[in-house]
Amino acid sequence: MHVVMVFLHVAPSNVVSQRFSRQVNAWIYPLFEQNWRLFAPDPDSVNRTISARTAHTARDGAVQVSPWVDLSAMDESAVKHNVFPSHTSQNLLRRSWTSYDELHGGDDRSHSPRAEMMRQYLRNIAADRMTDRDGKAFEFIQLRVVTQPIAASGTAGSDRRATSANAETRRLPWWKVASDVSDGK
Repeated sequence: MHVVMVFLHVAPSNVVSQRFSRQVNAWIYPLFEQNWRLFAPDPDSVNRTISARTAHTARDGAVQVSPWVDLSAMDESAVKHNVFPSHTSQNLLRRSWTSYDELHGGDDRSHSPRAEMMRQYLRNIAADRMTDRDGKAFEFIQLRVVTQPIAASGTAGSDRRATSANAETRRLPWWKVASDVSDGK
């Protein structure tokens, strides 16, 4: 079944792929997405640091907000000194952010079912990592993405400092998290 679904996704448009496009897309996105970057890579021209924090309402009604946790650093530590790093460790968070950003632009509103799916996907990745990190329950999660341009090779030191001064910080809205995700189930 998987091979047939992937075939229908990558094959030229035809009667069968058009008829079953909804089912094929539901199977393919976001886990089996196909692209041709292997043959024409588009290297990142920026470094992104993706952080998350959670919020929990205590029994007394007080809202407790956790400190920011650098999710990107978690990925880097999983890859560093690993002879065979996992593709997931290297790309899951980065690619989910890139897809979210492409589909939402700067307004953080989902304008299509696919955009909504990518928002949920990014939220679930962050929630799973925060749950794995400390196991504490939470109801909301917020992401912060700091984007810093990469200086061109051979750039002088003062130009590198100017590049780092151009960092852009984007805070996403607080997202509600399903209780089964935040309870570690």
